[in-house]
Amino acid sequence: MFKQLLRPPLVILATLMVLPAFAQPGFVSPLDTPALQSAKAIQAPINALAKAGGRLIAAGQRGHILYSDNATNWVQAQVPVSSDLTALAFPSASQGWAVGHEGVVLHSDDGGKTWSKRLDGQQIAEILLKQYGHPANPDDPEAQRLKQDAELFAAQGADKPLLDVWFADERTGFVTGAFNLILRTGDGGQTWTAWQDRVDNPRSMHLYGLRPAAGTLFMVAEQGLVLKLDAASQRFTKVELPYEGTLFGLVGDDQLVLVYGLRGNALRSLDGGASWSTVDTGIQEGITSGLIVDDGSILLASQTGQLLRSTDRGATFSRVPLHRVAPNFALAPAADGAVALAGLGGVRVQSLQQNKPVGEP
Repeated sequence: MFKQLLRPPLVILATLMVLPAFAQPGFVSPLDTPALQSAKAIQAPINALAKAGGRLIAAGQRGHILYSDNATNWVQAQVPVSSDLTALAFPSASQGWAVGHEGVVLHSDDGGKTWSKRLDGQQIAEILLKQYGHPANPDDPEAQRLKQDAELFAAQGADKPLLDVWFADERTGFVTGAFNLILRTGDGGQTWTAWQDRVDNPRSMHLYGLRPAAGTLFMVAEQGLVLKLDAASQRFTKVELPYEGTLFGLVGDDQLVLVYGLRGNALRSLDGGASWSTVDTGIQEGITSGLIVDDGSILLASQTGQLLRSTDRGATFSRVPLHRVAPNFALAPAADGAVALAGLGGVRVQSLQQNKPVGEP
């Protein structure tokens, strides 16, 4: 139930496989069980990384969140749930967010040391039913679809995972997840609004990642679905893409949008998504994470451990020679121009010097 191998698809599959457990006698929900303190927590699979000022934050299985000021010595945070966590976001050095299974949304106001629950799957179900359960126009097919989705979500319980989180500042942000699940807050998580009716995703594809790029916010999903926030309509509209495979994430700057996903596929746009070119990454493995570092270069990491770097805004990539190869699920900037990689076996720090060209062993 973590982001290894094909990352979000396995997150979904693992979740669906364990659904019967919620009905078993004696079952205690991870939402009601604080994360256990363990000296080995940093050695367990880590799904997410984030930078909080000069501090590095890591999150993974069973509600484990850890923080380090030197990427070497790690302290386990106090977390009120034991749900598997999938993504982190820190819009400032003190204010942070984590999301994961059971629809959990956690918040920290002390740089990741302690966390409180702001939302979970049961509360999300209530939000969906309130917004979509009694459509003003019952004859509207889209309204009926949203109503049925909300009722199904509520009937199945707090089982749907959230897969990504992004905040523009300390108050405004989004969380996204399985089956077109997306919510927005404008008051720092005090209240949340469902946005399913504002997304061009009629087949309810899983929403895997969202990030700012080309002056707006982009989302990626299953089957090559790319969405772009239209500021005027406040709606995520579909962007045509010459690729139909699942996309796991994206990176971008003021002009660039680069999306990545299954089997080493990556595509980039320099015109806000109007046109796309295929990027030769030189690998066939799924790309699970990406990062733009301070010098402007782009990093992509794969499920089997490759780390790629581009110094020409994603036009070409070269291989970064690694001290140790392990499946990668997340990237974050580290001190002295290095990068932190997370995955199986915890977090490691890698130099970005002396790139090896793509294709060399």
